[in-house]
Amino acid sequence: MRAPAASPMVRMTDRHEESLLTALDVLLVTVGALGVVIVALSARLRQWPVTEPLIALVAGVLLGPAVSGVLDVRDIIADHSTLHTGAEILLAISVMGVALRYPFSAIRRHWRRLALLLAVVLPGMALISTGLAMWTLGIPFALALLLGTAVCPTDPVLASSAVTGDEAEEDLPEHDRQLLSLESGANDGLALPLVMVALAVATPLTAGQALGESAWQIIGALIVGIAAGVAAAKALHFSERHRDTETGPMLLYTLLLALLVLGVAGLLSVNGVFGAFVAGLAFNLTSSGSERRTEVEIDEAVNQFAVLPFFVALGAMIPWGAWTELGWGAVWLTAGVLLLRRPPLIFAVMKPLGLKVRGAAYLGWFGPVGVAAVFYLTEEASRAGADPTLLGAGTLVVVASTVAHGITAAPGRALFRAAAERERKSTSSSSRSSS
Repeated sequence: MRAPAASPMVRMTDRHEESLLTALDVLLVTVGALGVVIVALSARLRQWPVTEPLIALVAGVLLGPAVSGVLDVRDIIADHSTLHTGAEILLAISVMGVALRYPFSAIRRHWRRLALLLAVVLPGMALISTGLAMWTLGIPFALALLLGTAVCPTDPVLASSAVTGDEAEEDLPEHDRQLLSLESGANDGLALPLVMVALAVATPLTAGQALGESAWQIIGALIVGIAAGVAAAKALHFSERHRDTETGPMLLYTLLLALLVLGVAGLLSVNGVFGAFVAGLAFNLTSSGSERRTEVEIDEAVNQFAVLPFFVALGAMIPWGAWTELGWGAVWLTAGVLLLRRPPLIFAVMKPLGLKVRGAAYLGWFGPVGVAAVFYLTEEASRAGADPTLLGAGTLVVVASTVAHGITAAPGRALFRAAAERERKSTSSSSRSSS
């Protein structure tokens, strides 16, 4: 007896699953190949006008539907939840690395400057971006506010390319590198109250509900982060005293801590990104210097490998049609956000931040829009609806920032070094003349 033919619905489901598996296979091949190339050229990459996220983004565009059509990830991330989760995991690992990058004594020295950046510059960036969106795109205030708050955080993943590595340590003052790193680590989570304000304006969410949720998410993340970071450090102390810990697993210790905090935060509905940053600070304060050195391996892994699948997928899913529909206003919005969202504010507070003009110029420019913006854009899309203008303009700013800051990272360090050398020569000449 002949078996009954499969229904059209079954055949359609099978084709859909096959398409998803093919896309995942192509993504794995792409990430693996890029990883091999990046490892082979890791020393040279820091000197070239490219970064790992930029390389992955370009690869995604070339392999995506707009060019070759080899990689089509639109079905994988159609509901935005996959991209949102990927951004959250990448951010949690990245901010953990930021929290462990410097001794806690150095972090303590910056708390006043960091408070100024978070209390003044962060809301200022949100307001400027909102005004630019209203002016260039002609969209309502509520929609512009959603966009402005989503793109206001300084991204730790993209900023890391500007402040890490031997070249950055040689060219940039430690004060400037620490300040940008800590700001990018803290403001990803602390941008949440601003996003909640935007959601209260754009959705039926009331101001009281927005305030209550913001308070719970931040305070809950603070408690979870402190508890997890201190407990992890104490457990490590105990294990090392009894020689129960091997070197190999130690390299993944704080990476696993970030994932643990992210999971607990999800169960409690608190901000997992901020919780991971706080956990890193608590672990940093409680642990010894030898334990904190595991951050080096984590940070390298994040910036060279963990970013690759995210930015390849982002490049492959670029909404070219939505960008075109935005018109020339999108070009002015992108230029305005890159040039006006941050630099004027940093110059306005450069003296309290202890920055010279070249330091203010560098920190003003290298405040990129990246993974954190995607995280909040997808969060807003899940709550307020996937508005094509919001997602189109938001992804355009993210891609433009990835390109602009990627190609200027190495030249920017070179310009900073040249300016510092000219100042030293001028000071030396003045000293000789006066003597």
